[in-house]
Amino acid sequence: MSDQQYYQHHVFFCLNQREEGRPCCADKGAQAAQEHAKKRIKELHLNGQGKVRINKAGCLDRCEEGPVLVVYPEGTWYTYVDNHDIDEIIDEHLVGGKVVERLKI
Repeated sequence: MSDQQYYQHHVFFCLNQREEGRPCCADKGAQAAQEHAKKRIKELHLNGQGKVRINKAGCLDRCEEGPVLVVYPEGTWYTYVDNHDIDEIIDEHLVGGKVVERLKI
């Protein structure tokens, strides 16, 4: 068994949809953001074993701070507004290894 991680970075986007009008990531463009990130990672040839995995997640229980995503293994939590923010997280954190402080929650 290898001690090496299967993915260098594993990114989970909360796509949870809540009822009763409660805050949720799904109402803040999370699905489109996740799809954008997945496409961009593929364009950069960063997808696959030993690289980056972009995943959908159910509720990550930080709805009021959303939309949210979390990057593992670091456990760094981010919020975002648009694709520019997603690209900044990809470029700075996933490629450059530097936490994007302005988006960190």
